[in-house]
Amino acid sequence: MMDEYRKGWALRYLREARAELEAARKMPYMAPSLVLEAIRKARNAIYYSLGEPAFIEIVIRETAERAQTIEDPVLKCLVEIEGTIQRLAQVEEMDGERAMKQAGDLVQLASDIVETVIGEKIED
Repeated sequence: MMDEYRKGWALRYLREARAELEAARKMPYMAPSLVLEAIRKARNAIYYSLGEPAFIEIVIRETAERAQTIEDPVLKCLVEIEGTIQRLAQVEEMDGERAMKQAGDLVQLASDIVETVIGEKIED
């Protein structure tokens, strides 16, 4: 069960991720930085919903560095999310539509994870 502190942060990061994504849609000239921020905030919402973010970051970093097959589906998903964030952060000229789609998918995934962990539907 998630405590109220982590629940509050998970919901806050999720709201902010959605707002960043919406802003990216409305201001295409700022989309690259807003999309990256939306993805990072969605990741943070996931981390807060699963436990202590600092610990989760360490586990993900160590797992990714080992570059072996990951059996745990949750850990595999988290490593893939981190890889997506790293790839998008390194691309100088990102494909706006593709990046928006990836960010939208990640924000939806974060919403699904947070809803599952807290056991209640999150209003958009």
